[in-house]
Amino acid sequence: MLKQLKKYGLFILALIGLGIMAAINLEMAGKATKTILSSLKEMLVILPPVFVLLGLLDVHVPRETMVKYMGEGSGLKGIILAFLVGSAAAGPLYVVFPVAGAFMKKGAKFSNILVMIGAWSTTKIPMLMFEFSSLGPKFMLTRLAMNIPIILIMTLIINSVFSKKEKEEIAERASSQA
Repeated sequence: MLKQLKKYGLFILALIGLGIMAAINLEMAGKATKTILSSLKEMLVILPPVFVLLGLLDVHVPRETMVKYMGEGSGLKGIILAFLVGSAAAGPLYVVFPVAGAFMKKGAKFSNILVMIGAWSTTKIPMLMFEFSSLGPKFMLTRLAMNIPIILIMTLIINSVFSKKEKEEIAERASSQA
């Protein structure tokens, strides 16, 4: 019982906070509830297709292929592929985490996963096209030229902070939850 409470502690705390908010300001609590339900609806529409695609990835992409193109020995080709996957991705940022878990399960290198997450969050092709059309090519190219090195620097920093054992534990958790 205590384990379940601990597992859902944050959710329970949020419900308590929403209850307190309702006691203080019912209108604000109503708006917060509408926002929560809207976000939940969005997630329920987006996540099932993502999980279907991840299942297809799991079944149809051999581990050896993933290791070859994004694993420990992949070098620059793994980094470029991680950028391309992250940039071509569709969907909000929370979708990248199950994708990253599936890639880790298949043997992708930790730093390539970090590059993919960074690219997913900042260099998506639809976002670049929007910036190009509304803010101009100079803005888009300047932001892209700044983001790519920052993603690589952040990847180096984060990758160096985690020990090999911690990276293995993260990959093990990803494998056990997938």
